[in-house]
Amino acid sequence: MFRLLDIIGTSFGMALQEFRSNKLRTFLSLLGVTFGIFCIISVLSMISSMEAAIQNDLKSLGSNNAIFIDKWEYRNDNNYPWWRFIKRPVPKYEEMKMLKQNVSLLSTATYITNTNANMEYGEDILTNLNYWGITEDFSKSQPINVEFGRFLQQADFDHGNNFIVIGNVLAEKLFAKPERAVGKIVSLKNGTRALIIGVLKKQGQSFVQIWNFDNSIFMPYSFLKQMITYQNANGMIFVDGRVDVSLDELKGELTGAMRSIRKLRPTQDDDYALNDVQSFSKQVHQIFSSVTVGGWVISILSLVVGMFGVANIMFVTVRERTSQIGLKKAIGAKRGTIILEFLLESAFLCLIGGLIGLVAVLILAQIFSALLSFKVFVAGGTIAMAIGICIFVGIAAGIIPAVIASRLDPVVAIRG
Repeated sequence: MFRLLDIIGTSFGMALQEFRSNKLRTFLSLLGVTFGIFCIISVLSMISSMEAAIQNDLKSLGSNNAIFIDKWEYRNDNNYPWWRFIKRPVPKYEEMKMLKQNVSLLSTATYITNTNANMEYGEDILTNLNYWGITEDFSKSQPINVEFGRFLQQADFDHGNNFIVIGNVLAEKLFAKPERAVGKIVSLKNGTRALIIGVLKKQGQSFVQIWNFDNSIFMPYSFLKQMITYQNANGMIFVDGRVDVSLDELKGELTGAMRSIRKLRPTQDDDYALNDVQSFSKQVHQIFSSVTVGGWVISILSLVVGMFGVANIMFVTVRERTSQIGLKKAIGAKRGTIILEFLLESAFLCLIGGLIGLVAVLILAQIFSALLSFKVFVAGGTIAMAIGICIFVGIAAGIIPAVIASRLDPVVAIRG
């Protein structure tokens, strides 16, 4: 045990001595390893961080049993003709009510209508804003954070009050300070007047912005219905299944219920789409897995170049230490000991190159976290994997020089 520790310590000291005595040569030779480790850690960390941010945004859309019932398929895997989507009827409010009555597996069901229009206050006008007409279950399935005032309540939905809740960015643009917006009366589509009862907490940028809370206006569906016609409405039904129900069970019951509601014959195709949040999550994972493969290809090419660089250092080292190797063998050093010393030294050199790449990635992660809308993190598993790769590359690069060193004839080697 002590002998092994002595060999490790000696090899580590030799690696540091090589780096100190030939800084430029060693650094240039290790540059491939440094760049390869930099690529691996940076690509994996960026991909993992982006995927985590997107998956987190998807979770905000609802649970794994959340489904958007729409005329459009958000993932057209079957290459369904676009013109047939257009011919489909828009989901109706009455259909949502019938689903709540007939589908026992539902936890919540919300009817959502969307349109774009302006909002005016005095002489100030904000154009092309998102109007969301919602029903009472919306806040039960979506995380709603109100910073000033309150969100829509049951009485507002029951009476179709002309109350609205607006995004933080909209409140800033119209009133400079968001808290000033509460209690103000604004003019909406067709001159319809509405009272602002709440301002949402600023959400910031995100990858998945279906609702775009910062730049949207939320109001009771019955109030929005007064400003738009059925032809101009983009309606959909958002449902969330019970926690004890599988997604397949929920989709099966919804399929039967929707076909019954729309009186579709067995030979007729579905004229609606069930878009589940879980499939979005799987698709995102598949996309990032493909990108990861590309990152690995680039990194491996860099590591191969780096491996040849380290091998070159070790060949030079063998030549420079020929007499030292011969002396060790003359006093009884075994071939295995010589091989182990050189392999460990080669591995330590690669670790030095890898640590340089790791430090560069950690610095860039902090910079990008400050600049981007999501946090870039370097997982501990990624660091451990990078260290393992450095050791493997070092052993692979040093194996041939180490074997050559172990086979030197002691008499010939001592003579130099």
